[in-house]
Amino acid sequence: MRITPFDHSILQFLRKALQVHQRFISGGLSRAESPIYVIGNPSADLDSIISALVYSYFANNRVPRDYPRPHVPIINLDNVPAGSELRRLRPEFVKALQLSRENTGETLDESLLLKDHFLTVADLSAQIQQATKNQTQAESVLVDWNALPIRSSEAQPGKGSLSGLQGVEFRVVGCIDHHADEAFLPPIPDTQPHIVEPAGSCTSLVVAMLEKMGLWRKSDAESVSTSEEEMAKLALAPILIDTTNLTNKDKVTKFDTAAYDFLLPKATTSDPSWDSSRFYSEIQETKENSLDLLTVDEILDRDYKQWAEKPSRHTDLPPIQIGICSMVKSIPWVVRKAGSSSAFLDSLKQFASQRNLDIVIVMTAFSSADGDFSRELHAYTLNDRGIAALKAFVSESSSQLGLEDWFSLDGEDHSQDIKSTLQDSKDGSLWTRLWVQTNVSKSRKQVAPLIRSAAASL
Repeated sequence: MRITPFDHSILQFLRKALQVHQRFISGGLSRAESPIYVIGNPSADLDSIISALVYSYFANNRVPRDYPRPHVPIINLDNVPAGSELRRLRPEFVKALQLSRENTGETLDESLLLKDHFLTVADLSAQIQQATKNQTQAESVLVDWNALPIRSSEAQPGKGSLSGLQGVEFRVVGCIDHHADEAFLPPIPDTQPHIVEPAGSCTSLVVAMLEKMGLWRKSDAESVSTSEEEMAKLALAPILIDTTNLTNKDKVTKFDTAAYDFLLPKATTSDPSWDSSRFYSEIQETKENSLDLLTVDEILDRDYKQWAEKPSRHTDLPPIQIGICSMVKSIPWVVRKAGSSSAFLDSLKQFASQRNLDIVIVMTAFSSADGDFSRELHAYTLNDRGIAALKAFVSESSSQLGLEDWFSLDGEDHSQDIKSTLQDSKDGSLWTRLWVQTNVSKSRKQVAPLIRSAAASL
């Protein structure tokens, strides 16, 4: 008999998932009953959150087929509990969820939306500390990344911990991702998801994997329920955002177009006039405006990823710590937010110090004053190893990325201040460079391997 998940809405599923989670951390479940945690990456952006949400919803009590297990999505933020702060920091996710649920007829106090339905790493850490019987091991599926930041050992691939949750060891049993392979995954059984392929959005790969596993099928409009329509709209949100409404030809892949074609008929079931472009615009506007409510440090941390790269020629030295911050505003905008270029550098210095970083890269993606999609790249370090790695990065990758001397693209002021302070440092104690990145097809997904390779070459 065919099992379908559409007898409950996404919020009903989440409430049940949290109940299972609470029983697990209190020691009330056997291994066969224990949940599989579906974990997005630490940037916790729209794609990461919704990838975890959508996969969990369809895999819940259906995967693996021989002994189906509950699935619980985790938002990978180690310093933000679910609730008002999560809403402030990720309003575009709340907007996507609200727009997806417009036809469900389910009412909910918005102040309780996140607190009562979602689990962050910060929540889990606090709960584990308070539990009467601590659970120190769990199984997980990674979505929108393919390596845990803290590896148990090189001899045990697929086992490790999360930042902020070192007391819990996760054993990875599946992965859906569109980034470069980090050589961390163990052999994945056929009963679990496994795909690491380039795509504009990881959610597109989630849809492809669900269809391949028979967990989400094409269907006639008459058989699409309100809950399925809700899920289709939710899945469309990151696909449209990450591909600029499928117009960024450098990002759109066959997985993205196939996912869109699969989802759109379901999303328009109750209203054939439902407009995916308007849906995209409302979420994108919320995302762009959200930065107005944040501090400079929160902006840097909002879409942030970190790597540790071991130098190949100096194996006795510790890894070089690299952090890359992405934002949807320009450098002049964030400088104005900080107050000056010097104040922005001070914020970067503090950001790097708090995370023990050798290198900080800031990547911007925004619409220029002419309406063109544009990118800038800023590199910053305070130590010799960082300088050597960044010089190697510029030498090897400048042409590929189309790095050119910076000039203002968005009509903002502070241009002279920015050039004199950020474009080329005069202070020998730090190294800072700023460019316009003319090859706008290269996002962090492509830039990160380049800077990591430069660091590894030392």
